[in-house]
Amino acid sequence: MLAALLPGLLILVTVGLNTLAQALLKLGSGQSPLNLYLFSGVLVYGFSTIFYILVLSRFDLSTAYPIIIGLTVLATTMTGAFLLGEKVAMTHWLGIGLMLSGISTIALGKPMQ
Repeated sequence: MLAALLPGLLILVTVGLNTLAQALLKLGSGQSPLNLYLFSGVLVYGFSTIFYILVLSRFDLSTAYPIIIGLTVLATTMTGAFLLGEKVAMTHWLGIGLMLSGISTIALGKPMQ
């Protein structure tokens, strides 16, 4: 059962780490180039890359890339809006909804390996 959940879990971990890295880089921007947020963001990106490589070992690039990027856009936008207090326009949310419908089509069109 765990083997069946592993590809999806790898995708979620990759998206989560990528989103965390984005938030840390945002928090560290506009400060000294040597600050904990920037250092942490780059470090987390490194871990995200390792998990992305694991995802690529289980999915075609043409499937993995749009899923990871699309879900990262959603998670990063939600993080910006809800945790960082950024204003996100309704058209932005509409665009994300359209992206998610495309990602769903891509994900459902390719069986997991």
